[in-house]
Amino acid sequence: MTEITASEIAVLDSTMHYLEGGSGTPIVFLHGNPSSSHLWREILPAVGGGRLLAPDLIGMGGSGKPDSAYRFADHARYLDAWFDALGLDGVVLVGHDWGGALAFDWAARHPERVRGLAFLETMVKPLAWEDVSPQARARTELLRSPAGEEMVLDQNAMVRQAFTGGVLTPLSEERLAPYLAPYAQSRESRRPLLEWARQMPIGGEPAELVARIEAYDAWLAKSEDVPKLLMTFEGSPTLMISAETAAWCAENFAALESVHLGPAGHHAPEDKPAEIAAAISEWADRHALR
Repeated sequence: MTEITASEIAVLDSTMHYLEGGSGTPIVFLHGNPSSSHLWREILPAVGGGRLLAPDLIGMGGSGKPDSAYRFADHARYLDAWFDALGLDGVVLVGHDWGGALAFDWAARHPERVRGLAFLETMVKPLAWEDVSPQARARTELLRSPAGEEMVLDQNAMVRQAFTGGVLTPLSEERLAPYLAPYAQSRESRRPLLEWARQMPIGGEPAELVARIEAYDAWLAKSEDVPKLLMTFEGSPTLMISAETAAWCAENFAALESVHLGPAGHHAPEDKPAEIAAAISEWADRHALR
């Protein structure tokens, strides 16, 4: 097992916290909403091999909370600065949820610095309203309304809902605590969670983000020299990547392999950490990525 330690580095006008262990090829694990690098705690040591890194996105986890709108472009800007501050090149990216979208976006803008890309439960394309269930539409509309502020900022409900409803086995209070801690101090500490939730690319909005997704989809379609791994799951209504979506990826992403890892919820690293670590390790070794 690789020993993992915590570090912090100055980035733009703030700081970013990250986990790190091992040496060699940088393998960067990017989390989504409403989690942090804590999501990868069981996966990083088990992957072994390579320089394993997992940052907390700006405003999340142990990273700083600067005065920011916390839109996708803001996260990408701080993440760019983090990659540059650490001098990371020849990178293998692993992304979940918004971390997958940020990985796609970074790779499409820095193709000369990417060696491979693995992803699970992320935003692979913009959606039309008819692509989502009535329940998902109602939730999205709620989060984009003033009632979303009350739910996320005042009631601090998002983290608890994610890790009790978005997993097959709800987390205990003890296991929830590290996810809840960064957002316990104040109403505004939860702003990044709400802004992420409001950016789901549905119905052509937010337009700037839809354009970025279309740009990275174009890169994913033509980057035949970059191996890609899609990890899929089954058995939960919270899953984002269905069999139909996985088939779309197979038709539209170059050099893509898929591996099915069994039952899990959307926050699959909580349900299937050993399986995810094994799948990444086998894929990386087969393609000599570390």
